[in-house]
Amino acid sequence: MSHVGDAMIDVIASAGVQRLYTVPGESFLEVLDAAERHPALRQFSTRHESGASFMADADAKISGIPAVAMATRGPGAANLSIGVHTAHQDSTPMLVLLGDVETPFAFRGAFQEVDLPAFYAPITKASMTARRADRLPDMVADALRIAVEGRPGPVMISLPADLLAEVMDSSAEPTRATVAAPYCSPDQLTHLRRRLAEARNPIVIAGAGVRHSTDVLVAFCETYGLGVYSAMRRQDVFPNEHPLYLGHLGVAPPPQTVEALRHTDLVLVLGAQLDQMTTQHFTLPAAPAYRIQIDSASEVLGAGMPIDLGIVADPGLTMEALLADAPNVTDRNWATEHQIYLDSAVAPAREAVGTDPGQVVESMKRAFPSDTIVTNDAGNFAGFLHQYWRFNHPLSQAAPVNGAMGYAVPGAIGAKAAAPSRPVVGVAGDGGFMMTGIELETAVRYDLPITVVVFRNGLYGTIAMHQAKEMGRFSAIDIGTVDLAAYARSLGAQGLTVEDPCQLDDVMHAAARSESVTVVDVVTDPDLITPSGRLSEMLGKS
Repeated sequence: MSHVGDAMIDVIASAGVQRLYTVPGESFLEVLDAAERHPALRQFSTRHESGASFMADADAKISGIPAVAMATRGPGAANLSIGVHTAHQDSTPMLVLLGDVETPFAFRGAFQEVDLPAFYAPITKASMTARRADRLPDMVADALRIAVEGRPGPVMISLPADLLAEVMDSSAEPTRATVAAPYCSPDQLTHLRRRLAEARNPIVIAGAGVRHSTDVLVAFCETYGLGVYSAMRRQDVFPNEHPLYLGHLGVAPPPQTVEALRHTDLVLVLGAQLDQMTTQHFTLPAAPAYRIQIDSASEVLGAGMPIDLGIVADPGLTMEALLADAPNVTDRNWATEHQIYLDSAVAPAREAVGTDPGQVVESMKRAFPSDTIVTNDAGNFAGFLHQYWRFNHPLSQAAPVNGAMGYAVPGAIGAKAAAPSRPVVGVAGDGGFMMTGIELETAVRYDLPITVVVFRNGLYGTIAMHQAKEMGRFSAIDIGTVDLAAYARSLGAQGLTVEDPCQLDDVMHAAARSESVTVVDVVTDPDLITPSGRLSEMLGKS
């Protein structure tokens, strides 16, 4: 005989889940206890619930296996929600377990009571409350299935505290339904082969749905001679130095890199959402290009932008099927377009007070190996990373498409936990770093040697840019001068500071060689607000 918490954890472990991230709470004690004792699971106690959910998101992005994010009711659930929203936007599988008020106290104004299913419904694939203890193992099995089928995402179960302590028969096995991935029909495959063969300059937009199918994607695009764009913050789905790679459809890409997409006659969208950033504010791919979208989830098809053909099918399996009996395709040469991308991915030296953010990325490229996993926060500094860093290895990027600040440090921890043999670098601005930098203590405590590079320019750069353009003045964007290296050292990490560009390479190489948690605090020029623009120039034109 065992408690319900033990039975739930057994189901989680049997599904292949390996890691759980949490801030502990009194309303799910039995789950915490069972997870700590299970030999196949590792439980991470974090400093803030947002850190726990960001870690779980990055872990699942890199591993492909759902991670578990846990918190207590009310404030804990609210804090956890930012990373759950990130997972929902990013198509990341996640199991969310929230302690809840005791069943007899529900809807009576109990301490920290929130209607958790209603709260989490818009940011999860499914949200539910357990009403019977003996149903909880089945609910967990169902939640893990829902999290990975179709378009992956988070699933939340709220756990009334009184149910978790109930005793149940440990021999009871939860039901586990298996859902087969959807396939293209033979007629659809024939149509796709013909369209791809007849198109003059067909292009692929690749997204999260092919994150774990890079080898197949490369073979497919080589066979059909397809130019490739990566969707918003999905740059690792296709090697950036491959001759078919054309660029990244993120925030404000270099205009010349998008020209091929403007003039194509066919676009095949594979596992990508046609969201605002990927479509360049809902303008691309534009008619008269024939637009085909293939995704495992029907609700994604045609959402955001009109398409000519939508197919509900697994993109990876579809590419494998199209490789069989592939037609003889006339060679298509994308050398010019690829060179345009390569030229745009080298940061020019610009006059700076302090360090040019572009040169920080160039120094990172010289110091860290090409298979480094990079996580990043939201902010204008990320534009330099996305333009100048080259992602040539699969599963080497974890970044929030919803623009959540505070992601980089906990994201790096989750990525390192999922891939301990690979170097991991978190990249942040000082604003985002100071939101969740406390999680450095978590990395130190669990011996997860990550590097965090902070672009410290003393302001909320994205907002400053918008204010300069639209208001002609600034408000509420200042960040005080903080010795971030000293802050890192106070948490048990190594802290290094770059105040002069001539220090950059030596410090970055030292960080790359370090075997401990390391923060590189780089003082950057706040005027160099984008790879191509200065804040002072924008202010002057407003």
